Amino acid sequence: MSPGKRQQIVDTLTRRIRDGHYRPGDKLDGELRLAEEFDVSRGTVRQALSELQHQRLIVTETGRGSFVIFDGHQLSQERGWAQSLAGTGSTVAVAVLGIERVQRSEIPLLPEDVRLEQGIAVRRVRLLRSGKDTVEPISFECATLPAEGRLAELPETGLIQGSISQTLVQAGYLSTRGTQSADVHALDEREAEILGHDAGTAFLRTARTSFTDDGRFAEHVVSLLDPRHFTLASNFGEER
Repeated sequence: MSPGKRQQIVDTLTRRIRDGHYRPGDKLDGELRLAEEFDVSRGTVRQALSELQHQRLIVTETGRGSFVIFDGHQLSQERGWAQSLAGTGSTVAVAVLGIERVQRSEIPLLPEDVRLEQGIAVRRVRLLRSGKDTVEPISFECATLPAEGRLAELPETGLIQGSISQTLVQAGYLSTRGTQSADVHALDEREAEILGHDAGTAFLRTARTSFTDDGRFAEHVVSLLDPRHFTLASNFGEER
């Protein structure tokens, strides 16, 4: 992928949006047409569209599959939970608890077919401000990224603007497919302390594994979600 080509697409589409060529609610040209226009691969187009999503200039909806709901609002995997939560009207902050290198044996619920011997674990807690002086933890997650290229230096350099999604995109990892599972998990002592609950409290646990268009492992995220705020829903069948 050429960073110059990707940026050319970003700049051109941004200009078209700001100049009114595309109005709110308009549908952008499809990936194939954009790839032909800019003489690039569809993967490069997806990288550019992901950047526009991070800039909150466009929104992509898949319309099918499983998705997490927070207080009645669907959270988009493509946009990232941070942007999705910001759109719910709730004040949700993210605190990074640590970034460290881990071995495969230390990565929870990693599918056996994922080829990964060492990863970078990013542990975060999401905090909901529900009053002037009231802040409550609503989720705890551990995201594991491949310990390759610039991602291998994350324990020293940190995330780009505090965002895992943006960090992955800048490193050339755009997730286009993956799997997700969910179950009910009883908090252990450490998790309970982080989330402000008693050990043994039941939380919704999701495990999501994402890959790039060319099959590279991009991210594995295990999230513990407060069931008072989060649920899991699924769509099925074809849209008509």
